[in-house]
Amino acid sequence: MLGSPIRMGTPRPVYTAKLLSDPATAENDAGAPTAPAAGGEGEPYSQHRDARLGSTDKELNAGAAAAHSSATAPGIPRQAEPRVEVMDAAVGPLNLLPRPCHVLVLLNPRGGKGKALPLFRSHVQPLLAQADVSFTLMLTERRNHARELVRAEELGRWDALVVMSGDGLMHEVVNGLMERPDWETAIRKPLCSLPAGSGNALAASLNHYAGYEQVTNEALLTNCTRLLCSRLLAPMDLLSLQTASGLRLFSVLSLAWGFIADVDVESEKFRCLGERRFTLGTFLRLATLRTYQGRLAYLPVETVVSKTFPSPDRVQQAQQGPVDTHLVPLEEPVPSYWTVAPEQDFVLVLALLHSHLGSEMFTAPMGRCAAGAMHLFYVRAGVSRAMLLRLFLAMEKGRHMECECPYLVYVPVVAFRLEPKDGKGVFAVDGESVVSEAVQGQVQPNCFWMVSGHMESPPSLGPQPPPSWKPQQRPALEEHP
Repeated sequence: MLGSPIRMGTPRPVYTAKLLSDPATAENDAGAPTAPAAGGEGEPYSQHRDARLGSTDKELNAGAAAAHSSATAPGIPRQAEPRVEVMDAAVGPLNLLPRPCHVLVLLNPRGGKGKALPLFRSHVQPLLAQADVSFTLMLTERRNHARELVRAEELGRWDALVVMSGDGLMHEVVNGLMERPDWETAIRKPLCSLPAGSGNALAASLNHYAGYEQVTNEALLTNCTRLLCSRLLAPMDLLSLQTASGLRLFSVLSLAWGFIADVDVESEKFRCLGERRFTLGTFLRLATLRTYQGRLAYLPVETVVSKTFPSPDRVQQAQQGPVDTHLVPLEEPVPSYWTVAPEQDFVLVLALLHSHLGSEMFTAPMGRCAAGAMHLFYVRAGVSRAMLLRLFLAMEKGRHMECECPYLVYVPVVAFRLEPKDGKGVFAVDGESVVSEAVQGQVQPNCFWMVSGHMESPPSLGPQPPPSWKPQQRPALEEHP
């Protein structure tokens, strides 16, 4: 989650380092050709940016070579199969960042334990130098700063946007891209997640998909940096959310209500503990276990696969972005082919796009969902504190589904609706607190590109409504001389 970073250096710190094999030959890249992006204009960069470099920039440049031998070794891969590049005669390798490439790094210096900037110097920068990846570093200064930056940035300057923090900063970046007038083009700019926050769930999931063993902290950061250096891209889903107040937002990871959201939000005060804040928060919440009343409905994957839905005859929403073809207005009942959970008393509800909910929370061991689907978990009221604790302890290794807890329900879905009674309970979207009100969402498949350890997308579901918008089949990468 994005905190309120301390301002560092100049009033608007923009640190640039051209990483070359010999740091003595480093030069700025102000003259590099760029393609303007429609719909937004970023702050112009001076051709004499070296004159604006602060002490942090000088340390970054000076330490590039010295840090080459200090990188932490990556986790042990579960498999080591040779990769085969898929080639297109016209454009070269598909789903790959170019070499060399230039990336914009958005870093939250207050994320996690507040060590993101030193970790970037010691663990990320040396690997980027070896891989011929140059970068411009921007430090976020406040909540929603990254959202504002990408909303106005000239994206044609960059081959990818690298987000170094927790899951909240990636949430900001994606929603900033989706708020641009040119959102259809902007959301195709490849993204990369480098973990330096508290939860790091998205990074842990990508680490898992790449075939690495589950690791944390610096080892996870090194693994994800090596994924960036490998340049492989894969399409990722977004969870499109609509609320009763008319808000529309997009999730890259999860929506939680109840116990998990309480722990996430209430443990903010223990941010200095890093990932341990969630362990402490879990024990504190178990001591005063709550139940929440509401109505839950969902569209199971099996229903979507077995049915062919008619094309909608009208657009259900006025907001920009892809049309949520499975959703009807919140004031209307859900369609008859949806499933309505018989329970109305819950301990938690969790909609999850990926395998992990934290670097040590292997929440979805059943495998990656098909494109356009997500994991839905809920725990019914009546579960004992002892059983709930057992579930969370087993979740570290993905063994919680073996506990045979009768109160735990899991179903893969493509859409859901959750209506809290009297607005009780806390919502957390990608770890960020959201007003508790009726909310519904559906998965938008293959909406954006992300640096990953694999090139294949998950299998698609069966018959579905025709999409109102199709993402480009390969990343819109600029040409480099």
